[in-house]
Amino acid sequence: MSKSNWNTSQIPDLQSKVVIITGATSGLGKEASKILAKKNATVIMAVRNTKKAETVVQEIKKYHPSALIDIREMDLSSLGSVKSFANGVLADYNSLHVLVNNAGIMACPFDKTKDGYEIQMGTNHLGHFALTGLLMPLLDKTKNARIVATSSIGHRMGNIDFSDINWEKRTYNPSQAYADSKLANLYFTYELAKKLNDDKKDIRVTAAHPGWTKTDLQKHSWYMRMLNPFFSQGPDQGVLPTLRAAFDSNASSGDYFGPSRFFEMHGNPVLVKSNERSHDQEAAKKLWKLSEELTNIKY
Repeated sequence: MSKSNWNTSQIPDLQSKVVIITGATSGLGKEASKILAKKNATVIMAVRNTKKAETVVQEIKKYHPSALIDIREMDLSSLGSVKSFANGVLADYNSLHVLVNNAGIMACPFDKTKDGYEIQMGTNHLGHFALTGLLMPLLDKTKNARIVATSSIGHRMGNIDFSDINWEKRTYNPSQAYADSKLANLYFTYELAKKLNDDKKDIRVTAAHPGWTKTDLQKHSWYMRMLNPFFSQGPDQGVLPTLRAAFDSNASSGDYFGPSRFFEMHGNPVLVKSNERSHDQEAAKKLWKLSEELTNIKY
């Protein structure tokens, strides 16, 4: 794997640029909000907990008093909430330069979204699928707009059972359901990149994974928390692949970024390869069609 020195100094001044970050109150989303506010972007924090977001904003403004941050409530596990958020943004903004689909849940006990879908696929994939589709008119009219999906090394264990996507016939496996949702993020990225390219749209779609980064995402995984002291890096490092996917001017649609060292667990970001299954175009098309049906969102 090639070495990389890419870091936040390579992100240009972002004055007048509008960026949406989902899951912006902790971990990678919080770190991205801090960095992009410092770069003078207008940061729209799409969050479930607005009080928590207000605390994050106070923290940011302590160091960057002129930071432009717009807190907006959105629950990815509710398609109604996603639609309300998107409608608000469409009404209030004339451009959207970057959409960072960062929020996620990991290896949690079985639950369903408000619309009745398995919680991890519903939140990590379907919520972002709906959000991106609803915001497409704004992205489409913004020059050089970009969409970033956050996947995981865990996608390698993903193998979506399309006949039982909501785990109604099988014994629930939280880690498998998480891996499936992260594979879905890559199917989405590659299929959307292909569709936009076919339509000759000026929108790039990229993906990233943070390696092994210590965040609140791991609260349901005892073994990851136990191994964090040995393998993990901090969010300030883990967010770099996402930021490179969002702002590297040389990035192409369909590019996937991850850490450069120790089996992609940590290090500065480089182009990486997702596994062979993630490039299964028939599976990607199948997921796209199913996602349109489940969310009632057509691109």
